[in-house]
Amino acid sequence: MLSIKKRGFQAVSSDCLMAANEVAYYLLESCKTLSNFESYMFGSTLTGIGNDIDILIVGPIGSPLIKLKKELKAASKNLPLDILYMLPSEERETDFINRTGCISLDKLSFNKALL
Repeated sequence: MLSIKKRGFQAVSSDCLMAANEVAYYLLESCKTLSNFESYMFGSTLTGIGNDIDILIVGPIGSPLIKLKKELKAASKNLPLDILYMLPSEERETDFINRTGCISLDKLSFNKALL
C-alpha cells in the first residue's frame, strides 16, 4: 500500500497496511477539496480489519464535488476506498453518522499529524 515519508507518501508493497489515522491523514493531504466537505470514516477499517475503507462525504453537489471525486479517484489507486456521498439533508434524515459510528477524518488524522 503506502508508507509515510516526512514530505508525503510513497507506494510500497501491498503487504504493508495503513492504520485508520494514516489513511485519514493521507486523504486529507492528497485531496485538498475535502476541506469543503464533512468527511468521515466508518466500518471495519476503524477496528483494523476489512478489505476496503469506508468513507462518507457529506456536502453539496456542484463543481467542488466534481473536483473532489477526481481527487478521490486518484487516491483510490493506492487505497481500496468505498465512498458514500450524501447531501446534508440526507445525513440528517438518516442520522447515518451516529447510527454507524462515523469518525471525522480530521479527528482521526490529528494524532498522525503530530508525528
